[in-house]
Amino acid sequence: MVFKKMLSAFGVGGPSVDTVLTNPNTRPGLTLDGHVNLVGGDAPASIEQITVGLVTRVEIEGGDSEYAGIMEFHRMAVSGPLELAPKQQLAIPFQLPVPWETPVTDVYGQRLHGMTMGLRTELAVARAVDKSDLDHVAVHPLPIHERILDAFQALGFRFKHADLERGHIRGVQQTLPFYQEIEFFAAPQYARTVTEVELTFVTSQRGVEVILECDKRGGFLSAGHDVVGRYAVPHTDADRTDWVQVVDGWLRETTSRYGNLRAQGFGASHGHGRGHGMGGLVAGTALGVAGGLVAGELIGDAFEGDFGDFGGDFE
Repeated sequence: MVFKKMLSAFGVGGPSVDTVLTNPNTRPGLTLDGHVNLVGGDAPASIEQITVGLVTRVEIEGGDSEYAGIMEFHRMAVSGPLELAPKQQLAIPFQLPVPWETPVTDVYGQRLHGMTMGLRTELAVARAVDKSDLDHVAVHPLPIHERILDAFQALGFRFKHADLERGHIRGVQQTLPFYQEIEFFAAPQYARTVTEVELTFVTSQRGVEVILECDKRGGFLSAGHDVVGRYAVPHTDADRTDWVQVVDGWLRETTSRYGNLRAQGFGASHGHGRGHGMGGLVAGTALGVAGGLVAGELIGDAFEGDFGDFGGDFE
């Protein structure tokens, strides 16, 4: 009996947890529905709490270096304390609201290269090793996102990469501790004024704030520049706007500021790279419990082993 208790404390012969999503596909502002399935172990177990949370990979700057960390940014309790008898089977339903600012991971049915997203289930067991489960989640764009992405494609921009950068964009109503950058190679007709464009959506129930960063690489006798434009659009405009014309106008207005930068003496590039995407617009952020790095190697291993590095292009 003492040996069994010792094994249970190390997670051997203890309860198991498996989460089944009704549908792993969702959109910002919707929900993820499913069941947390518990199976009792060899002995009775006191469950302290069951939680589910969304986790993703975020680029984090640390001094002069940069690394990727797995961050939980939204969590919800599915159950409070309960007693689980040996071999008892229990299914607990849940409905997790997906935050409006949740980044898009899949476009045109393909995973954006650089994006990962999962639902982590945590089973806190009294006097024993906590159990966890990780399930793949696909976040698809809202109609307003789709129309803008369609416009970039129609204008000839080619998708390069997407990632999440830790930080807040100054002046933007942002609730999550990171923002998404969707990077494009410039279309031929913009090649003389821009090298790459980074697109950021900060979405709310009312609409989306669109942040464009246009990068112009320096030449032999000229320095590079980055300029940023911000544009707010309501969800109701999704199907009643010529988005190719609108996005073209945004790009031309934003890149016209290169001349203002030169006139003001801002010729040198700010050393653009991951983590520098918004230049002076980005403010650092302190991470709380929801938005903190997920401890332990289990989550990182699961992302690498189960999800891999998704390379889907959406051309």
